[in-house]
Amino acid sequence: MTLIYSLLAGVVFGAGLTISDMVNPARVLNFLDFAGHWDPTLMFVMAGGLAVTAIGYRVIFRRGSTLTGESFRLPTQRRIDLRLVGGSALFGIGWGLAGICPGPAITDLMTLEPKVLVFVAAMLIGMIATAHWRDRVRPLKSLAHPEEA
Repeated sequence: MTLIYSLLAGVVFGAGLTISDMVNPARVLNFLDFAGHWDPTLMFVMAGGLAVTAIGYRVIFRRGSTLTGESFRLPTQRRIDLRLVGGSALFGIGWGLAGICPGPAITDLMTLEPKVLVFVAAMLIGMIATAHWRDRVRPLKSLAHPEEA
């Protein structure tokens, strides 16, 4: 059942991105172009998404479990660290250069546009490289600071 809910959420998310035209890199790049043809559409899409999410979180957290009965798995990290800031900066730079972020990129895969295929391939390579790097660095950190292991 969890897979069905995940698929349904992905379809709704992809439909929302498509209806709002957020799969169009030009729309995103125009949002970032304050000195040129600024397009505030992305701001309204984000505000709508935040409003729905805020209401959804309030409603679902009152239940105490997910719709499938599983417990919530929320992040425990509350500290802003170099990894978070660095990753956010890289995400923003990539988004600003290409006008595509991961959600719309997955939705845009159905177009088979070379730009989208290259972006998704680069995104996957980056994810794999990060996981590989993290697996190599963690053991080194535990050797340097045994109390963190």
